[in-house]
Order: sequence, then C-alpha cells, then structure tokens
Amino acid sequence: MTSATSTYPFNARTDDILAGLEKGGQYKHLQMLTGPMGPTVMLRDASGESREVICMCSNNYLGLANHPEVVEAGIEGLKKYGAGTASVRFICGTFDCHETLETTIARYMGTQSSYTFVSCWNANEAIFATLGESGDLIISDELNHASIIDGIRLAAVIKKGLHKGVYKHNDLDDLRKKLEAARANPDVTGQIWVVTDGVFSMEGDIADLPALRKLCDEFDAMIIVDDSHGHGVMGATGRGTHEHFNMCPGAPNFDASLGEVDLFTGTLGKGLGGGAGGFIAGRKRATELIVQRGRPTLFSNALPCTVACSANKAIEIVLREPERVKALRDITTYARTEIKNAGFEVIDSPTAICPIIVGETSTAIAMSKKLLELGVFVIGFGYPVVPEGEARLRLQLSAAHTTEHVDQVVDALKKL
Repeated sequence: MTSATSTYPFNARTDDILAGLEKGGQYKHLQMLTGPMGPTVMLRDASGESREVICMCSNNYLGLANHPEVVEAGIEGLKKYGAGTASVRFICGTFDCHETLETTIARYMGTQSSYTFVSCWNANEAIFATLGESGDLIISDELNHASIIDGIRLAAVIKKGLHKGVYKHNDLDDLRKKLEAARANPDVTGQIWVVTDGVFSMEGDIADLPALRKLCDEFDAMIIVDDSHGHGVMGATGRGTHEHFNMCPGAPNFDASLGEVDLFTGTLGKGLGGGAGGFIAGRKRATELIVQRGRPTLFSNALPCTVACSANKAIEIVLREPERVKALRDITTYARTEIKNAGFEVIDSPTAICPIIVGETSTAIAMSKKLLELGVFVIGFGYPVVPEGEARLRLQLSAAHTTEHVDQVVDALKKL
C-alpha cells in the first residue's frame, strides 16, 4: 500500500498542469443543468439554487432535444429493448432499431448505406484506421475537428506506411500542391483521401464541396466530410452541407453534374435530437468493411436502443418539417443583424454558429462570466482553441430561439 503522500511523478506534474490552467484563466468549470435542454435552461449556481438562463452555446440546432415525439420515442425504446445492448454489434448487440435508424440515416444523407457508433468521435476513429492502408495518403484541412486529427494519427500508427498531410484551411491552391506532390511521391501507391469538416465549428465557415470534388477528381482522390455541425442546419431540408451545394442525392435540388461526397461521418448528438451517437454514411462496400474490421465497433458496445429510437424520430421530424430549418435560418439572420447593430464584430456565415470576435482570451472569459450574471449562457473561447488575439464568444442559434430571446441577449451584450 502506498501512502496518501505518494511520490508518484504523475501527482506532481498533474498538480502543476492544473495550477497553470487556473493561473492562465483556462481552467474549465463545469456548469450543471438541472432540467432539459432548450432555448432556455435551468442552471445551478454556486449556492446550489437553479435559475433560468438563455442558452446560446448548445448544438440543439433544430430544438429537437426536448421535442415530445423524440422523448416519447426514446421512452418507448427503453421499454421495448431495455437499458442497454450489453454487447458489441457482431455478437448480439444489433437490434432491429439499429437497422431502422441506419436505413433512415442513409435516406436522409442520400447515401447507399450507413452504420452507427456511440459517438462521431468513434466513427472518426474507425473510418481512417479501417479504410486506410499502407501506401495511402490522408490530407486533412488544418482546422478540422480534433476527432479527425486524432483519428488520422491513430490510423498512421496502426497502418504502417500510411502517410498523412495537412493543407491550409479552405485553401484549394495549397491542396492542389499537396496532391501534385503526392502524385510525384513514389511512396504514395494507394488511395489518396481528402478530409474536411462540412461546417467548421470555431469559424462557422464551410468547405467548398463542389470545388473539392472537382479537384479530387483530377487526382483520383476520395472525399470524406464530417458534417456534424451541418446536420439539420445546411440545405433547404437540413440534410447538410452537401445539400447546401445541391450535391445530395434524393434532395429536391440535387445536381448530379456536381458529383457526390464519397463518405460522411456525422453525429446524432447535435441537430438530430441531441442525444448521442455517430455514424458513417456512404457506399455499402465501405460500411461493410467497417462492420468486418472496424475496431471501435468490434470492441465497443452498440448505440443504446433508446438513443437509436429517439434519433430515428428526430430525423423523421427533420424530413417532414423543413420549416424548422427555415426558422433556424431566419432567427440566425436576425441575430447576426442585431449583434452587428450593437457594435460587435460577428463572422458572417450561412451556418447557425455566430462567433463574436473580442480579441484577448481574458476578455472572452470575463465577458462570458458577466453575460451569465445577466442571464445569458455562452462560452468564451481563447488560446489554444483559437489563435492568440482571436478569442471569441461563440453563440449558437436554435430554431427554438425567438426574437425575444435574441433581443435579451443583445441587451446583455450592450451592457458589457
């Protein structure tokens, strides 16, 4: 037995890290919600009391996290299938609700098939390490989500001889240079993959998918898009960034001449019900290889059935009620206009992410704290999440927000 005052190196270095985070103003304090997610939430304060605040930092883009039908579908799934799958998919963890959900996702995304995971992080861990091989090259946008970055790093460790590279954010000229270099590299003998977010979470900007498709076709490269922040937000019917560009088969304005995205990863934990879970969508040969070889699905439990049922209902609502997408677009436009009129710099974007640039990290954190005192829950992001001098408040709109909610937020901003 070791004493409580053990001299483990871990203890001292961890204490130093935590103290440094506290001193630098980067220490994260978890906020406790005591009720459901919605345009407003009940937040517990330091005294232990809960109060209602406007939530402007949720990924609940379509307001479906507490939708009665979504909640009821989850309850019915819990009653029918029980609390857990108690198995990985290939043993006895595949239930018919998974089959139903994956059929619905494929219809929603306009793909041949889909396959679910407990998170999109798991999906991004699976896709690169499973589909990539020695001699392949994966080229990633420099502002891609951390799960993509880590998924590629993991793939390069697992598959010896798999190459990786990075291109400047949304810079197709730089990507072309990387592709030309790959063509001239004798070690790149397999598939070239280009990976991008559809919607970039910190900037709120989007990838130019038609231009990417055209460029990749020149070099026989395949495109993978993580559209986690595009689901329910982008496109006339909320199918994602590919629908925004009319590249979604099955969507009303599909233009076959623009081509298609080869593979998607995505989440069920944001616009599509806000529960949990992720997926890969694309050609069946790819998802079949994931079923056969993907370690995150071979060695981890299946998506809980209650979540599968609630997510399936959420997607059904998105498909039958495209007016929700329009409502989100309208309230986001209203918010951007009012925030600008109040004198703040907000990045323009077709997405529901409204970053307000404030400069220094300490400023963003101080503003976030003051806004919470004024009844507005929004997070300040600074270095190292974003570059020095580009700290921001990231406001995220929901179709459930009203103009009254936005007016209250703007009034609070003015008081700063």
